Amino acid sequence: MLDSIKIKLQYLLPKQCITRLIGWGADQQAGWMTHMAIKAFIRYYKINMKEALYSQPEHYKTFNDFFVRPLRNGMRPITDYVDGLVLPVDGTISQLGNIEQDKILQAKGYYYTLEALLAGNYLLAEEFKNGQFATIYLSPSNCHRVHMPCNGTLREMIYVPGDLFSVNSLMTMNVSNIFARNERLICIFDTYFGPIAQILIGATIVGSIETVWSGTVNSTREGIIQRWTYPATGEGAVILKKGEDMGRFKLGSTVINLFSANRIEFTPKLISGFKTIIGEEFAYKIKIVPD
Repeated sequence: MLDSIKIKLQYLLPKQCITRLIGWGADQQAGWMTHMAIKAFIRYYKINMKEALYSQPEHYKTFNDFFVRPLRNGMRPITDYVDGLVLPVDGTISQLGNIEQDKILQAKGYYYTLEALLAGNYLLAEEFKNGQFATIYLSPSNCHRVHMPCNGTLREMIYVPGDLFSVNSLMTMNVSNIFARNERLICIFDTYFGPIAQILIGATIVGSIETVWSGTVNSTREGIIQRWTYPATGEGAVILKKGEDMGRFKLGSTVINLFSANRIEFTPKLISGFKTIIGEEFAYKIKIVPD
């Protein structure tokens, strides 16, 4: 009964207005009120502040500053192996596996298509048909910085406006096409492992999505798809190394990775429900044995 009410409220509540209001509040410098909210959040979600570069709540001028807090050096060592990718976020694997033609598993009984996720870009969708995907959910207690799974050169970035459904397990199991309906930022990188997509999904009360090269991409929420392309070299090129910070959420959400067919295989221990840690083993390049 309670779950049914929660689902109905997600359809009825003015999610855009609530998100803007909370995003505005989280960006205010409210002194002791801000610090009291941060301390309450730390207690409720049992956040280990010993991992943070700045462990004292009083260091943070706004709640958003606290939410995207950097970690201390060495807290997330990056696994060093040439033929492997590392996990991009702290979180929980929702689903991962094969893309069946163009269909991606959202939850038991629910699928959505590559083309829908990629905002109707059928040419881009073709690059990932029959490939692999991983969906990782970031809870409020997680670090909300997103890192590179491997060295990559940014090819294009697409901002897609959309709904702001919560993306917790209850919603993903009950709202069809949720990731293809929600606001999202699609980043396409060319890599040693072929093209990969790193997609940052918006959700209820996600105040903003940022990247290290462009800053906040959804500050105005004008309701139109925006696309940027980048050169591979020279001025304007965006080249990031494995484990580098590439973006962040101001209040949490989900990251989806897409890989082309016959390029990678996931580390066997990764299954639905697995707790991920930035920098640990994610996947390996498939070694093609000559005939």
